[in-house]
Amino acid sequence: MIELRNGEAQLGLLPALGGSVASWRLHGRDILAPTIDPSLAAQRGAAIAAYPLVPYSNRIGNARFSFDGETYCLNPNIGGENNAIHGNGWEREWSVAQHDSERAIFTLDHDPGKGDDPAQWPFAYRAVISYILERDRLRVEILLANRDTRPQPVGLGFHPFFARTEEMTLRFSARGVWENDASHLPKGLTPCTDDWDFSAGRPVRALSVDNCFAGWTDEAVLAAPDAGYRVRISADPVFSHLVVFTAPEKPFVAVEAVTNMNDAINHPEILERGLHLLAPGERLSGVVCYDVIEPRGQTR
Repeated sequence: MIELRNGEAQLGLLPALGGSVASWRLHGRDILAPTIDPSLAAQRGAAIAAYPLVPYSNRIGNARFSFDGETYCLNPNIGGENNAIHGNGWEREWSVAQHDSERAIFTLDHDPGKGDDPAQWPFAYRAVISYILERDRLRVEILLANRDTRPQPVGLGFHPFFARTEEMTLRFSARGVWENDASHLPKGLTPCTDDWDFSAGRPVRALSVDNCFAGWTDEAVLAAPDAGYRVRISADPVFSHLVVFTAPEKPFVAVEAVTNMNDAINHPEILERGLHLLAPGERLSGVVCYDVIEPRGQTR
């Protein structure tokens, strides 16, 4: 594990386990909740608090897609489903490019032409993730470069598990929400009204949600008045979708800034699906920031 420190903030990182975050603590409390997910075998039973999503977010239906006249089959990589999920970055060991007490930069090179499994992803790419720990902020920078000789369709995202409290609320605005079918794939876009309206903030304790919201306004707030803080999530406009995943029995709320809707690669008819087509040598990048705000003052 690599540990970053800045004042009373501590960040544990696991480059060998998907370039992931092991923990983020501030003033002696967990901002993120380290979580074991048995359905993600590549995490090897480790408790993970957050991890990058490259080269796409969420599911690809039946682990198959067609692109540029070819059909590709991927390895299903989530237990109990026939889908592929969250790309392959979380399944791989990342290299440590550099780190000091407050910053770490990891890289991942995937190249089927050099022996990497094409059933994880059939195109060559390089991913870079930078973690910058400030006294009351975690800044995450993600970049993906097409290192193939062909165009490739890609997306980005980041998957944090926020420690849930009894009085926690979630607030954000979005244009619509993708409701899911029995395979956890999108079946239709619904306006964010009634039970889907989070614009005024909603308690999360009894929520059961695993959905992707479209047209997210690039800011969300998790407020924990019983713990004396709130977390403001802000992201570059490239992260046009927000995935929310929580259930009453879970000790966390996952609020994921992502570029693409679920199964975007299989929905070319949707113009705003958030999938990006990179020509050889082109890059896609974005920044997500997590600010911890306490009643006694602002963070900056």
